[in-house]
Amino acid sequence: MTQKLDILIFGAHADDAEIGMAGTIVKHTSAGFSVGICDLTAAEMSSNGTVELRKDEANHASKVLGLKMRSNLELPDRGLFVTPENIEKITAEIRKYSPSIVFAPYWEDRHPDHIACSKLVEEAVFNAKLRRYLPDQPPVQVDELYYYFINDLGRVDLMVDVSAYYGKKEEALSCYQSQFAKTHQNAVSTPLTEGYIERVRARDSLLGQRKLIPFAEGFATKKPYTVDVFNSK
Repeated sequence: MTQKLDILIFGAHADDAEIGMAGTIVKHTSAGFSVGICDLTAAEMSSNGTVELRKDEANHASKVLGLKMRSNLELPDRGLFVTPENIEKITAEIRKYSPSIVFAPYWEDRHPDHIACSKLVEEAVFNAKLRRYLPDQPPVQVDELYYYFINDLGRVDLMVDVSAYYGKKEEALSCYQSQFAKTHQNAVSTPLTEGYIERVRARDSLLGQRKLIPFAEGFATKKPYTVDVFNSK
């Protein structure tokens, strides 16, 4: 029987979730939450690295993060279109692990695959609860769907203090040497190889400054929050 997850995070490529929320992941796994990542593609169109190397890097990063599982749906890189077939595969993954909370990339980003992943996951979360959709699989009601930021910081509705876990975030990102460093003579210069990790660090530091904390990761939601009373404490 598949273990139920507290949190399931979707990314178009291995390293997406680490860029956006590795600190939050480690904060939760360290507290005993069961967390998993599903990468939609094998990133076969990446300018640097190979599919095999990216898989090894993701496995190493998963150990740093303390994940319960990591899967890859092997959908086509640069072919993440909102089709019934792709929605069905993601819905099946949600039903397999029955997470309480799902994360997806923010709906605006410079990379079209990140935008497509965001939309696909939103569609799948909705379909997962429909008992007449794929009726051979039990329906799953996801409590919350949150969006994390990769390349572009958008509207931040909430943020998590990850100061105590930021070293682990940098360790997880450093697992992806093929993406963030020019590791061989044929490496191609991309936005990721030109000080990208340093810019992520600066972004997370600047966001934390809003609440006078060293590092924070931001998230967006499309659902309003319910409060009993407004309290500044």
